Amino acid sequence: MLQPKRTDVDMNSEEFKAEEAKTKKFVQKVVDQFGWCLNPDKEVYDAIVMGLTRNKLMYGKRYCPCFIPMGDKEDRICPCKPAIDHEVAEGCCHCGIFCNSDKCKEVEG
Repeated sequence: MLQPKRTDVDMNSEEFKAEEAKTKKFVQKVVDQFGWCLNPDKEVYDAIVMGLTRNKLMYGKRYCPCFIPMGDKEDRICPCKPAIDHEVAEGCCHCGIFCNSDKCKEVEG
């Protein structure tokens, strides 16, 4: 397991809020780059953004919060290879933040 660079992440701090804003810009950039959509379920979106932000502060990279970073080439750094290769095309990425347009319409519906 990858050891965190730090463990003192305070989700109520200004540092966290500033990094969270960067994470939100990052996920929007990913959506724009790949032509995906964000999961319209606000709870899913908020939880994954929070996890990505926490991992960025703890490990230095936006590791998918659904997996434990192991420190190897198989680690899922957002957007992860499975999401790009097939998961979003099939509906949503594993963590659920990125979806294809059909899945977004289904979730909204």
